[in-house]
Amino acid sequence: MTHDLGSLAGIVAFLVAMMVLAQACADEGLFEIIGGHVAQYAAGSSTRLLAWAVGLAAAVTAVLSLDATVVLLTPVLLAASARRSYAYASVRLANSGSTLLPVSNLTNLLVFASTGLTFVGFTWAMLPVWLVAVAAEYMILRRWFAAELREPSPAPTETYAVPLFPVAVVIAVLLALASGTTPWIPAAAGAILLSGHALARGRTTWADLLAAANLPLSAFILVWAFIVAWLGTTRMGEWFDDSMPSGHGLGSLLLVALIAMVAANLVNNLPATLLLLPAAAAAGPAPVLALLIGVNVGANLTMIGSVANLLWRQSGGRAMSTVREFHLLGIATTPPLVVLCTVVLWAWTSLIW
Repeated sequence: MTHDLGSLAGIVAFLVAMMVLAQACADEGLFEIIGGHVAQYAAGSSTRLLAWAVGLAAAVTAVLSLDATVVLLTPVLLAASARRSYAYASVRLANSGSTLLPVSNLTNLLVFASTGLTFVGFTWAMLPVWLVAVAAEYMILRRWFAAELREPSPAPTETYAVPLFPVAVVIAVLLALASGTTPWIPAAAGAILLSGHALARGRTTWADLLAAANLPLSAFILVWAFIVAWLGTTRMGEWFDDSMPSGHGLGSLLLVALIAMVAANLVNNLPATLLLLPAAAAAGPAPVLALLIGVNVGANLTMIGSVANLLWRQSGGRAMSTVREFHLLGIATTPPLVVLCTVVLWAWTSLIW
């Protein structure tokens, strides 16, 4: 567990760097301009705009992490059309869409070494799971918010060219991450380069960048993880270890994912990953990936499932939804989606491994 906490410090440093990088992208107008193009492509169709919103949220989550999606993309989607469906697209895809890359979620980074997979190998194993999750979330939101989606959405009359420098920096960071470099190093380099560029052009301020780093949140994550790590040495940890199956068949993977979902919504998904990882890692890579489905996709079950849910509330979600609606949607749809994604994982890994 000490090793896990040491790894967590580097992972939290990666989070800080990526949040600064994402803020610099936003200050350069990247999200707002892409949001304008998305609204224009929708051509007034609310269901088409929802599809674009889901796709954009999934892409931003995969590349820049789920926290960038809820903090920076949520206001863009609500500016395009202030509807509950688009707000929920942001938060639900921040969780469900964070299974693709090792850098999409702090939980992924925490377990990555335990899988024994390469960056590409991890992505290849989780690609079908991610695609199914994204498609399922679109269908869920389209059905749940069918009434409001019957109304047409506004379409912008003009859009602007996508700024190439932020795109180039993000691509360079991803390539460096894919090479196996310690994650926080290229993330920090990209953050320094792009934030320096934005500062020089007067597009951002030191205060904005410091706020984006959200150091109090990072400190809270470390302290809470330490507490849960201590709990892992008590009977609570023993109970979770004993309850985790040791096999990698479909039944075992489903049980791992569902236990992880429950744990994530009891103590939050990052500490839950610390708590459950040793037992899952002992069973092999497939159970570790099933664990990720439980703590990532399963984080949509309740508000405390992930820090991203709480950040989303602060970034516009509170104005567009109620806690009651969030939990009704989560309880009705999240457990079946966790089961579906786990079945896909089992089928796909049985084929490729």
